[in-house]
Amino acid sequence: QGQLVESGGGLVQTGGSLRLSCAASGRTFSMYNMGWFRQAPGKEREFVAAVMWTGGNTYYADTVKGRFTISRDNAKGTVYLQMNSLKPEDTAVYYCAADHTRRRSYVSPNAVDYDYWGQGTQVTVSS
Repeated sequence: QGQLVESGGGLVQTGGSLRLSCAASGRTFSMYNMGWFRQAPGKEREFVAAVMWTGGNTYYADTVKGRFTISRDNAKGTVYLQMNSLKPEDTAVYYCAADHTRRRSYVSPNAVDYDYWGQGTQVTVSS
């Protein structure tokens, strides 16, 4: 069984930055694409960013492109989400997730392609 644990969330002012971390254990996550999703109150969970198992390819939602950067350190079993120029609409619970297909050849924005999820970390951006 694998486990994902997010950290790094908090309260920040508009225009500020946060870096989220996702520590993976119990599974060879280095062979799986990883993604970040978020869910705001009263809204459905939405895709934020994903990175290929090699770390080479990334994919972003249009709403965060140019402001967020996803990366991974397979040696440390950790995935990161650097969030800059934060806006109030970025307020949400952020979840880390692992793709269920080993070495998928493309990064997927679809939640149904991910089977391991963390417990989430709250990000609040004040105006």
